[in-house]
Amino acid sequence: MKIDPTAKIHPKANIGKDVEIGPYCCISKDVTIGDGTVLAEHCIIKGKTTIGKNCKIFTGAVIGSAPQDLKYNNEKTTITIGDNNIIREYVTINLGTIKSGDTKIGNDNLIMAYAHVAHDCIIGDKVIIANVGTLAGHVIIEDNAIIGGLAAIHQFVRIGKLSIVGGCAKVVQDAPPFSIFDGCPARVRSINSIGLRRVGYSKEKRLQLKSAFKELFHSRLSFSHAIKKLESKSLSEEEKYLINFVKNSKRGIGR
Repeated sequence: MKIDPTAKIHPKANIGKDVEIGPYCCISKDVTIGDGTVLAEHCIIKGKTTIGKNCKIFTGAVIGSAPQDLKYNNEKTTITIGDNNIIREYVTINLGTIKSGDTKIGNDNLIMAYAHVAHDCIIGDKVIIANVGTLAGHVIIEDNAIIGGLAAIHQFVRIGKLSIVGGCAKVVQDAPPFSIFDGCPARVRSINSIGLRRVGYSKEKRLQLKSAFKELFHSRLSFSHAIKKLESKSLSEEEKYLINFVKNSKRGIGR
């Protein structure tokens, strides 16, 4: 363990093995930090926050402050962050509210400088949030999604897996999986074919998804008619996932 003498760590904080804590960091009593995690200077970790192993947290990050929600009344809520995350300079991550109780971040994510993760958000694994990406409360981001710089995500929006949200996008509806989602307001532009290829999707699966995208998002059919047409044939697991995402969307799909 390597702790700078200027850091202030509550004696009840749970600090793992081989943790490094830089100058002027402040760690509150209910914080747990996993083995091998590194905090640069001036980080503030407070509230009931659990951070996993081998995370790297850069200068000025603030994790565990109260949610920016007028209904919050100092309830005992939490943040749970997994392993191998990179949290860059001046990122802010808020505690959950009483409605769900927890803000959750999975493993192997990159959250770039000045990004904000609001109360009750759920972020999966291998997600990238670029600089100044902003998530309102209760946003869900599924695995392998990418949020462009300066994008603003409305509360309760869901971002599907392997989708890309463009820089400066205004996202007020759900972004379907496997999509490029961009604009103001954002809507489906195309399938994320490069992303699918990078993670190993075969040409056959990419073509199947491309055909499904054409029916769902670029035809004149209503969603119900497009889904009925797609479900009349044999579907891949990826197509089923896409269709179920659309069916279960609460905020609608930007089409």
